[in-house]
Formats: sequence, structure tokens, C-alpha cells
Amino acid sequence: MSVAIVTGSSGLIGSETAKFLDARGLHVVGIDNDMRRYFFGPDASTDWNTRQLQGTLKNFEHHAADVRDHEAINKIFERFGRDVSLVVHTAAQPSHDWAAREPFTDFTVNANGTLVMLEAARKACPEAVFVFTSTNKVYGDTPNALPLVETETRWEVEPSHPFAEHGIDETMTIDQSKHSLFGASKVAADVLAQEYGRYFGMRTATFRGGCLTGPAHSGAELHGFLAYLVKCVVTGRPYTIYGYKGKQVRDNIHSYDLVNAFWHFFQNPKGDGAVYNMGGSRHSNCSMLEAIRMAEELTGRGLNYTLSDEARSGDHIWWVSDVRRFRRDYPEWEYAYDMRRIMEEIVAATRERAQVHAG
Repeated sequence: MSVAIVTGSSGLIGSETAKFLDARGLHVVGIDNDMRRYFFGPDASTDWNTRQLQGTLKNFEHHAADVRDHEAINKIFERFGRDVSLVVHTAAQPSHDWAAREPFTDFTVNANGTLVMLEAARKACPEAVFVFTSTNKVYGDTPNALPLVETETRWEVEPSHPFAEHGIDETMTIDQSKHSLFGASKVAADVLAQEYGRYFGMRTATFRGGCLTGPAHSGAELHGFLAYLVKCVVTGRPYTIYGYKGKQVRDNIHSYDLVNAFWHFFQNPKGDGAVYNMGGSRHSNCSMLEAIRMAEELTGRGLNYTLSDEARSGDHIWWVSDVRRFRRDYPEWEYAYDMRRIMEEIVAATRERAQVHAG
């Protein structure tokens, strides 16, 4: 029996991972205690997704454990031991703003929780592949020092700059910049995952995500940009854009495309402590204004939004991931989703959930 342990299994990436692996015959052990509800309120609860996974997947079991709980996590790993061939660690506190409210909670979930998972894997199943979902926020606000040009709907990098054609690669420093406390806790976790690869020889991979998105996202104002935006358009809620005239650019990768990248690494791990920038790249990106226009077009509804001059601390003005390092290692991996297809799926799922709540 090949076992995969997935943390944050009811969240966006965790649930996509669970479905993907279940379909390929792995026994999936999901760990999720719905802390997203604690972070962002009832609207962001992932309980609906837990029930859906339990009702639809053949080889899935759920554990409402906290990744900070050494004893609970160790028991799960010890139960399966070397049958565990893959660990996908997606559980996290994901918001800049929320981290500043409860720094200890943010750091212990993101950094200590990652340490607990790595150490449990090292003791129980050291040969397993360990995939860690990091973030582009480990680069802090360094991207904001790039030479930027303002256009009608977005900021863009000067065409002559090395990052202009393909996006930002892994050579950008993660040091000497403002990260937010969230970014700092993810840096700690990111480096831990690398170190368990390089120091202990574990087969770890760190994926530094751009905007990870998809129809399973429980979007909230503080996290889940596209999902929350569409929710506001569909339900008529007011929306606030924070800073940069709404022209800040994000690359967006569908959860399926990211999880498919995990699968490619799992099938053929490249070295110990691998690091990849992974987002929508030049294939799939948009500004806030462009996303609003697309959401309005797809729903036939207007968005009631206001523009605040106050940008979120440490936020990126322009981010596009250069994914060429991963594509060099795994040339068979391809995007299945572009920006429009992503938005169409999110709109359909949001409408469906809104009808269920209304009923």
C-alpha cells in the first residue's frame, strides 16, 4: 500500500492533491483541523470540503489534527511508517495582515508546524518525497524595486529587464527586504524544507507559489484573491482594492496545474532540497483591474468596489513567476488552465455555492 499524507487537505491545494492522488490509487491520509475558519471566519471554513472529500474519494481518511501537535502528527506517521511514499505539506496561515494580529500563531503554524512534519517524516519514512508549498512572499518586497512602467490597466517591468520576458526566477534574493510577519514565517519553513533535503538527504521540494487558485478555494478578504473577488461580484458584496491603483499584477496558477507539478516531482525527484518558482508565469496573469473586468464579463454583473490608497505592507506591485527551472527538469509538464478557464471555473463554483446557501 502506497500512502500519501496531505496536510491542509480540505484547503485549495490540499483537496486538489487528495483528489489527484486518490484517482491514482494512493491511500490518502488527510490532516486538516479547519483553522481557516479561525483565521478568516465562517465564510472561509473548509468543513464543506472535508465532507465532500469523505463522501466522494475511495481511499481517503481524515484526521482533524493540528500540525503543531507533535504527538498527534507522530502517531499518524508511526501508524503508516515506510508505507508513506509522499508527504504534501500545504497547511499554513496564509495572510500578511492576519499574521500581524497573532504573530505567535502565525509563526508556530507556518514554521513550527513545518518542522514537526519534516521531523516526523525523517523518523518514520525518510525515503518519502516531501513536497512543501512555500510562497513568492519569501522574496519580501524586493520585486517592488524592479523598474516598472505604468500602462492603462497594469504595471509592467521595463522591457529591457532580464525578468521582463519570462518573470522572476529563483536567483532573486530572499534577504534584506520587508516580508511581513507571514513572509518571515514562510521563509523559516522554506529554509527548513531545503535543509532537511540538503543536510539529511531527504527528497524535499519547495514550490514557491504565486497566486494559487481554483474553484475549491474558500476565498476571504485577507486571502484568496480571485475566489473572494468573484464571490463579491456574484453576491453583490462591496470590494476594496488596496493600493497601486488596482494595477498590481499577479500570476495565477490553477490548483490542478500545481498538483500535477507535485506529481511530476514525485515520479522523478531531482536532487535533495529542490526549489522552484511556480505560478501562472506569462501564460496566466492579470492585474486587479483586469480580473475585475473579466469577472464582470463572465457573470454579467458589475462589482461595487472602492480604491484605497493604502497598500498592504510588503505587498507586490508586480509578480510573474519564471517557471523555466521546473520545466527544464520536467519538460512533459504543461499548463491545463489559462486565466480565462480559471475564472470560468471559479464563477461556476461560486454561483453553485451561493445557490446552495440561498436554498
